[in-house]
Amino acid sequence: MNSPAGAILPAAAVSVDWLEANIERVLVADVRWYLDGRSGRAAYEQGHIPGAVFVDLDEDLSGPPSTAGGRHPLPTPQDFAEAIAALGIGDGCTVVAYDDAGGMVAGRLWWMLRSLGEAAAVLDGGLAAWSGPLSTEYPAVNPARFTSRPWPSEAFVSIQEVDELRRAAGAVVLDARSPERYRGEPNDIDPRFGHIPGAVSAPCATNLGVDGKLRSPAELQRMYNSAGVDGETEAVAYCGSGVSANLDLLGLEVAGLGPGRLFVGSWSAWGADGDRPVASGSEPG
Repeated sequence: MNSPAGAILPAAAVSVDWLEANIERVLVADVRWYLDGRSGRAAYEQGHIPGAVFVDLDEDLSGPPSTAGGRHPLPTPQDFAEAIAALGIGDGCTVVAYDDAGGMVAGRLWWMLRSLGEAAAVLDGGLAAWSGPLSTEYPAVNPARFTSRPWPSEAFVSIQEVDELRRAAGAVVLDARSPERYRGEPNDIDPRFGHIPGAVSAPCATNLGVDGKLRSPAELQRMYNSAGVDGETEAVAYCGSGVSANLDLLGLEVAGLGPGRLFVGSWSAWGADGDRPVASGSEPG
């Protein structure tokens, strides 16, 4: 497989019809991963969109976990470049990423590539939207050349920036986790229970309709407007470890309110720092 280029993406999220019509001109990336410990690679091996390469969230899209960086910190630019080049993703490659969670995982690859100026989109509806047969074969991959470049500050925020923005006029910090985790109900995931004081609950799962696809731009715009994002606001999204928050960033883009910025360390970094304040309950605090 050569590194495909040439397909012009119509939006940050593309339909399965668009993908079927352009599949020879894009590289399809399967980015399945499960918080409960199931193997995304095993799911890929059991059946994936024909020609799709498997992208490992832990190995390809993250650096080593740490208390300060969280569970899924960004890899070094060099490590990221080498990992995706080995998968056939090179400079100028057009990538369509999918998962089986409405984009909650695939959005991570989309955001990372987009932040570096590369053409990438998420498949709306994910694997469930694909109506054709699935493949169990690994595609032949020709390693590509992907230029290492720094992660741009305009796409990401540090923990200190989040601490400032949560109190700043004209900025909104969005918590993409479930309402239960936002409120601070005990769970087996978070280092402490609650949310960043001042953050607004914006569960990324509500971006999806009953069919598992993104809601309309108008619906998404109303949702984010009610959270305080109006197009002029600086929006920052976080989740448990900087993965599912990308679905909020995708929702902002589709709604015409983006781009926002990603707090990569997210709650896994904030909650692990005992000096950072924590709020609980359904209000920002």
